[in-house]
Amino acid sequence: MNDQADGERRLSTRQAAQLLGVKPATVYAYVSRGQLTSRRDPVGRGSSFDAREVEALALRTRREAAAPSGAELAVRTSLTLIEPGRYYFRGVDAVELAARHRYEEVAEWLWTGTLPRGVRFSAPPELLAAARRAVAALPAHSGPIDRLRMATAAAAVADPLRFDLSAEAVLGSARCLIPTLAAALPVVGRAEPATGTLAEQLWCRLTGQEPHPAALGALDLALSLLIDHDLAASTLAVRVAASARAHPYAAVSAGLGALEGPLHGAAGRLAHRMLVEALERGGAAPVVADHLRAGRRVPGLGHRLYEGEDPRATALFARLENVPQAGPALAAARDVVATTAARRPGLHANVDLALAVLTVSCAMPAEAGETVFAVSRTAGWIAHALEEYQERPLRMRPSGQYQGPRPPQPMP
Repeated sequence: MNDQADGERRLSTRQAAQLLGVKPATVYAYVSRGQLTSRRDPVGRGSSFDAREVEALALRTRREAAAPSGAELAVRTSLTLIEPGRYYFRGVDAVELAARHRYEEVAEWLWTGTLPRGVRFSAPPELLAAARRAVAALPAHSGPIDRLRMATAAAAVADPLRFDLSAEAVLGSARCLIPTLAAALPVVGRAEPATGTLAEQLWCRLTGQEPHPAALGALDLALSLLIDHDLAASTLAVRVAASARAHPYAAVSAGLGALEGPLHGAAGRLAHRMLVEALERGGAAPVVADHLRAGRRVPGLGHRLYEGEDPRATALFARLENVPQAGPALAAARDVVATTAARRPGLHANVDLALAVLTVSCAMPAEAGETVFAVSRTAGWIAHALEEYQERPLRMRPSGQYQGPRPPQPMP
């Protein structure tokens, strides 16, 4: 092992190969794939390698070799743990954390493991101007995910440092991108606040109502609860993009693309419409009956990770009890659960139903839940991208199981 004057430990090719348990030629294959960096030895012949980098690669290689073969795709993460009836952000109860801290503080905890008090995110003028121009150019019928995808792409182009994948640079981009996404959306009726929390910035883009403090607190709680939830489809898409070393804006775009699928992002919209219909028809029974008669699942009920009620729904329902105008929508949601439970007792409320109570009671449009979910989850996507940037590049490259005709086949 070679000790440099500045204290940096360097390894020769032979030493690196021994530590990794491979042939010297494989060490250079790691270099060509971007898994190691080499430095030409100015004195001797050959190259040298940073000992810490080699040791980290050896550790990752041993862990991957120990992983069970043939199992479902599993991704190491230190972010979110889901257990029966509860979930945790970096080991801390996520519901309790979200109840005590604002969205920005919870995001910082997920990113860094620190909890800076009173932190606020602000959109840089150049990024915001580019995002607003891009969103304004869209057709009037564009949906929230359309606008957020366009704003993300425009913000990326406006950021010349987007290709810097160091943790410091990625976090800087995240703290700018999230408020840019919120502020790029069109204002609905009420004047835009000059400053404020992300919830305050987002409120005037979701409804024309004046923000009651309890309702604004419920929105902030919803944002905090939804930041991350293990490997949902959109989060996996983000990690695949980050595995290919896509910059954070591109990784977020991948998440937004997956979120637009009807099986992932549309649940809040469906639950909102169901509650509105239940209120208009004076009860949940005819609405639930219509869904079941058509062979559709009742929106806002059930979650494959929880046998009982989704803890995010429990927390948000409790907070909505303090929102004066939420009473009718809360009663309608409980009616939906009770009506369905009469025949299917295993179905409980999930966070989409609780989020629908918020959007209905605050006169927000049906797609408002998608907006809240996407803006909130951007912080979680960034956290997963940060983790993936520390892993072996392009590791999420499964092999296809070819089912087509065996060659050789005649030329068509």
